Amino acid sequence: MAGIGFELRKMLRRDSLSGMLGAYAYAGIISSGPWILSIVGILLIGLLSLPFVVPGSLVTQFQVSVTYLIAVSLILTGPMQLAFTRFTSDRLFEKRDHLVLSNYHAVALLVTVLSGAIGIGCGIFAFQAQSVLYRLLMTAGFVVMSNIWIAVIFLSGMKQYKAIVWTFLLGYTLTVGAALGLRDFGLEGLLLGFVAGQLSLLTAMVVLIYRNYTSPRFMSFEVFQRRYAYPSLMAIGLLYNLGIWLDKFMFWYSPSTGQQVIGPLHASIIYDIPVFLAYLAIIPGMAVFLVRIETDFVEYYDAFYNAVRGGSSLEHIEDMRNTMVQTIRLGLYEIVKVQAIAALLLFVVGKWVLAALGISELYLPLLYVDVIGASLQVVLLGVLNIYFYLDRRREVLLLSGLFVILNVLLTLMTLQLGPAWYGYGFAISLLVVVALAIYLLDRKLDRLEYETYMLQ
Repeated sequence: MAGIGFELRKMLRRDSLSGMLGAYAYAGIISSGPWILSIVGILLIGLLSLPFVVPGSLVTQFQVSVTYLIAVSLILTGPMQLAFTRFTSDRLFEKRDHLVLSNYHAVALLVTVLSGAIGIGCGIFAFQAQSVLYRLLMTAGFVVMSNIWIAVIFLSGMKQYKAIVWTFLLGYTLTVGAALGLRDFGLEGLLLGFVAGQLSLLTAMVVLIYRNYTSPRFMSFEVFQRRYAYPSLMAIGLLYNLGIWLDKFMFWYSPSTGQQVIGPLHASIIYDIPVFLAYLAIIPGMAVFLVRIETDFVEYYDAFYNAVRGGSSLEHIEDMRNTMVQTIRLGLYEIVKVQAIAALLLFVVGKWVLAALGISELYLPLLYVDVIGASLQVVLLGVLNIYFYLDRRREVLLLSGLFVILNVLLTLMTLQLGPAWYGYGFAISLLVVVALAIYLLDRKLDRLEYETYMLQ
């Protein structure tokens, strides 16, 4: 998110309540806007289609199909997201802008071929009972969604944060409109509207990319060369996305918690609804995370390394390090504090929220656990962001791998223990990883001057 700090600091310099509220609102929209628009768009299509689509199970089949498109496309493109961001940032730093667009084309080609091959294979072997149109739309949607994540990463690297939010708003407005307009055609109509809307979203992003970059070559493959490759970032992108989704897949396909919805796709009513509500509660924490990390921390991070590069005295360098460490601690403390308030608020209103949605109060314990797990995920994001600023990829890889292993083992254990333990696997795995991440970060910051000088 480097670069957004300039806009946030400009708002905070007003030294007024409106300036502070504006900064946090801006950070909340930038950090959570695309995700919120995606979820709200899919929910709106479902809610507004229920009275018109018969049988109503077709709406559930549509929402589950789209959920799988999002989950699997994120996992597939995970290895390229961070690695391509780093490649783009390095080329911009080197003033070799002409390599950016041509390598974007190469990455988009790879993602299109892989997602297309997977989609066609699944359509032939896994969805034989579904219509040909459904299989074609699922394949097209998978290819489009995979390309959207690459385009989002590319625009983020170009610091086009507002443009991302506006294109998502436009894209999901068109998605909802198209799906509702075609709902009379049942499942295939809803899915066709969704794919058409996503294609418009991708088209808008590609237009933004072409407005900002040109290249003498249409396609080049430097991003895949060994000297530009970052295997650790590729592994981190894959493992982190796997860690986020693995417990959901396990609940979907567990005989005691999941049920078949369409073809090989399963869902879990027991688990999915509380998880969705829990993730809505992380918006305040994401806003604080973005403001504190991208303003206070980045300011003293730059001051520390400028002091090192400028040959400042050891005393000044140590002062900058100590101030940077203090801002990290305050930033993480504020994330924890604000997220705790948001979690407690959801604890208070959770019963009424479930009642308004027509959901049994038996879901409350799982909702509480999921809120804690989602809140811990925000803290983990804050810590991992600091590691990335310090270029400590090895630690992030270790933490991401541990997250995957713990989430699988603990979720499997909780599934065997019964309903009273559902959700604890995800929450406890994040708690362990966050505690280890903070411990390792504390040690790393204590040795920062030594490693800065001696390990170059």
